Formats: sequence, structure tokens, C-alpha cells
Amino acid sequence: MSEQRIEVERAIAAEPAAIFEILRSPEGHVKIDASGMLMSSTGEAASAVGDTFTVHMDRDALRDFDLGLYDVIVVISEYEQDREIAWTIDGQMQPPIGHVYGYRLEPVEGGTNVTSYYDWSDIHENYRELAATHFPIISETNLRATLGILARTVAPGQPRLGA
Repeated sequence: MSEQRIEVERAIAAEPAAIFEILRSPEGHVKIDASGMLMSSTGEAASAVGDTFTVHMDRDALRDFDLGLYDVIVVISEYEQDREIAWTIDGQMQPPIGHVYGYRLEPVEGGTNVTSYYDWSDIHENYRELAATHFPIISETNLRATLGILARTVAPGQPRLGA
């Protein structure tokens, strides 16, 4: 983990394809979100870099900025089937902030090692001052909890690998 990047990992008792199916899906993003901000979504599952879908948000869970209900467009920036998916956000703040969220999947015996990351090292210069006091927006705890929800969603009742 660096000053402007958080990475957490968890071994999950499911094949990469099953996990990736959730991660490329707009509904999957909402289903596994531990931040409490993602309310619902519209759009098709991603299948390539440049694909987009909309997530309907409510930032009240974070209690940092009162934005009310708002939408963001998830813009896929990395896409390698069953291996990695990452995205940036386009929305109310223009130009887009430029922070990146993503997952890397590595097959392991009995399942998949999933790395979740959040990187704000290359945000637009307009947001550098804001980042100094308000980033990370999503905490390491939120990323870990999201991996727990992902495990529960894709492999219900299965023990954590390596536990």
C-alpha cells in the first residue's frame, strides 16, 4: 500500500469466472458494496475497456459531502476476462477526478485470490488539494468488507481459503 493506493486481498472459494461475472455487472457492484453509497444501477455488464454503466448513489453513508442522490458513470479502464477489471468514475465533478477502482484475480488451489485496489495517485490536478484532506474516499476497511461480501455472494457457506 502506498500513500495514494490501497490494496487488500482475500482468497475466495470460487473460480475466477464466477467472481468476474459479479465484478463486470452493474448489479454486482451494488450487491457487494460495503460503503453503503451504491443504491442501484442501470446498464449492461462490461465486456471491454471503454464500456460504461450507471450507478445511482447516495453519499449519506459517508457523511462527508451532502450530495443528495446522484448518478455516476462507471467507465471501464482495464478489462482482462477473468483476470482484471478496473474503472474510473465520470459524474457530477468535472473534469472527472481520475481515481481508479479495480480487482485482480489469480487462480489458486480451491478458488481465487482476489486483490481489490483503490488508486488516486493520478487524479486530475484540480482535485489535489481536496485529496490531501479527503482521500481516500473509500477506506481499507470498506475494501476488505466488500471482499467479504463478494465471498459471501459468490461462495455462500464456503470457508475462507487458508483459514
